[in-house]
Amino acid sequence: MAAAVDPRLRQLKIKTGIVKRLAKEKTMYEKEVVDQGKKVENMIAENQDEHDIKKQKEVLEESRIMIPDCKRRLKTAYQDLSNLAAECEKDLSDKEDYIQAKQMLEQTVLED
Repeated sequence: MAAAVDPRLRQLKIKTGIVKRLAKEKTMYEKEVVDQGKKVENMIAENQDEHDIKKQKEVLEESRIMIPDCKRRLKTAYQDLSNLAAECEKDLSDKEDYIQAKQMLEQTVLED
């Protein structure tokens, strides 16, 4: 019979995925704010319908509001993964899930 798999490996994999998803989500919202801002500027410059401009500004504001929330959730998930990785370092440092978790921690940029 195969040896039992350490349940911490599964947790490392899950928490790594969460950090990856939240980092991607934050980047997406930041890009959307830039793109949507340009769209609103263009609509204003072209004297488009005021109602349409107002709606696009609302979309822009919704994206802006999501960024701090994403940063907060990313920071929490990053801390969870970091704590788990530190806990597992002695026993699991040669395992693929641990290595991927450490790489994700190194790649992830946290902002205040």
